[in-house]
Amino acid sequence: MVKLNSFFSSKLVIFLGALISCSLWGSAFPCIKLGYQVFKIDSAATADIIIFAGERFALAGILVLVFASIMKKKLILPRLDEIPDVFLLSLFQTIGQYILFYIGLAHTSGINGSIINSLSSFVAILVAVYGFRIEKMDRKKALGCALGVAGVLVINLTGGKIAFNVAGDLMVLLSTVAYAISSTLIKIKSQMHDTVMLSGAQFIVGGLVMMAVGSVMGGRFHVAGASGVMLLVYLALISSVAYTLWGILLKYNDVSNVSIYGFITPIMGMILSMVILSEGQDFGMKHVVGLLAISAGIYIVNADIKFLIDQA
Repeated sequence: MVKLNSFFSSKLVIFLGALISCSLWGSAFPCIKLGYQVFKIDSAATADIIIFAGERFALAGILVLVFASIMKKKLILPRLDEIPDVFLLSLFQTIGQYILFYIGLAHTSGINGSIINSLSSFVAILVAVYGFRIEKMDRKKALGCALGVAGVLVINLTGGKIAFNVAGDLMVLLSTVAYAISSTLIKIKSQMHDTVMLSGAQFIVGGLVMMAVGSVMGGRFHVAGASGVMLLVYLALISSVAYTLWGILLKYNDVSNVSIYGFITPIMGMILSMVILSEGQDFGMKHVVGLLAISAGIYIVNADIKFLIDQA
């Protein structure tokens, strides 16, 4: 235990672990859009999109519980009394968040989606402070949130006016609200239950519910051969591996020492969207300014800046 604590507390290991996790999360944006192409899912086929998302998260949940069981050398499954909390968490973390996110991403670019989604860090703060009232607002949180909101507004500037794509950008933005609620619920419920178990179980429940909802809406399961299966498995691994690794880093380190690297996710999402989806032509100065503002906001919220820590 001492050796593990020393190893995972190393600044180099924290950085490399966070880099891997954030790079995986960043790659999700272009890979989801690539999945629509590989599985031939039209952006208007909402039911098919929901089924596709459900497949990913059901598989991700299974992988999370398998990884956790291997690491702890015992079978990790929820007890009967834990199932209500699993369903509650799944309603926001998987079902609500990702139905909105997947539909939104089908109607906006990978670049916009990755940058707007990074606003979730700030929405989570606002929900924790003003919704659940389990945290207090201070200067650095206020400044970080302001920079985050400013960044998203800059990205959506068109001809000097703020222009949100309702079916795309706004849906991705709304998904961050569901994420924020789920983050607060995780903080509350993790005091009573194993966090990794909650995550894996709620992924499975959410994935199955999404597949059922999509089927009832008339959606169909798409077959895309070996390439499609590999892509779906990779998307599942993004959630399971990144979450598990991030959880290990948080176990052995202060939250701020790990989450300070959160700004890497939108950067990797933007870069990989340009490479994988050839969205370079959609990239402009407003994206640079918006990304810098959001990244600065994430850094400020998590950094130890003493003169900003006083309660606002």
